[in-house]
Amino acid sequence: MNAEMLDELKKLAARAYAPYSHFPVAVLIRDRNGELARGVNVENASYGLTSCAERNAVFSFVASGFEKPAELFLYTETDSFTAPCGACRQVLMEFDPELSVTMINQSGEAKRVLISELVPLPFGPKDLDDVR
Repeated sequence: MNAEMLDELKKLAARAYAPYSHFPVAVLIRDRNGELARGVNVENASYGLTSCAERNAVFSFVASGFEKPAELFLYTETDSFTAPCGACRQVLMEFDPELSVTMINQSGEAKRVLISELVPLPFGPKDLDDVR
């Protein structure tokens, strides 16, 4: 985690739309060529329609034509580290069980895990083999 990336994540977090939780989240996904896709959380008064930063970044990643994510950087303005929610973990597993997830707090401290460590028994394409 370099200072430039941390600065970009902090600026990105300022764009989050979080009027209900007051919990902005910013995500950068880097592909194997170094290209970046960005995402922030976007809340809604109908809470179930809220979209997390991680999924927004994944959707941007796909829409940009990127094929294989290499790293995900997740920033929150907290003292602790924030992991992706369950729904986001499932979406991230779809793309690469060995995806590197780096959680960054407001001090710039980082903790890295693999998405497979966060989702030990995932549902995936192999689970659909019997129904095809």
